[in-house]
Amino acid sequence: MSDETIDKDRRLLLTAAATVVGGAGAVATAVPFVKTFIPSAKARAVGAPVEVDIGDMQPGDLKVELWQGKPVWILKRDKESLSHLSDLTDKVRDPASDDAQQPDYAKNEYRSVRPEFLIVIGLCTHLGCSPSYVRSGDVEYDLGDGWPGGFFCPCHGSRFDLAGRVYKGVPAPINLMVPPYQFLSDTRVLIGDDSGVAS
Repeated sequence: MSDETIDKDRRLLLTAAATVVGGAGAVATAVPFVKTFIPSAKARAVGAPVEVDIGDMQPGDLKVELWQGKPVWILKRDKESLSHLSDLTDKVRDPASDDAQQPDYAKNEYRSVRPEFLIVIGLCTHLGCSPSYVRSGDVEYDLGDGWPGGFFCPCHGSRFDLAGRVYKGVPAPINLMVPPYQFLSDTRVLIGDDSGVAS
């Protein structure tokens, strides 16, 4: 064997080894970089539907859950508060819910699938503040003797009834938004997915 042949073989061996080691290093460097493009479990969960147990709720109870980083209110209404909704037709801005602030299945007097449960996003439609749930006769806010209960935004004075409909003459321009949702049973509701609701 000549010295020239040994050098070529050695050179090929060193080149192949360097290529393999370099390729492995490139893959090892690329894997963490590529993983940064995959959303974390927390980020994926932000948009995921949220299942809520409503079996323990009594009339007048308000439950707050987070969906997509927003507060969602679940209010259990009694027959008396439902009967007063029709009394407010002349006082609210969009009594028939003509603006698209709810899915079609909630475009009714109660703005809900089941009359006793109101499910809305708890953000004022004026500037996104979070209104307070104020029951009839609550003395914390002076909303007048005729206040039938509903939601009051202390930031700028917007008012919403127990169906999330905005009163006339307040800064908020539209009703509270109804998110997509469906009842899984009498005690469970799924917020963020309405694939099981007949329109």
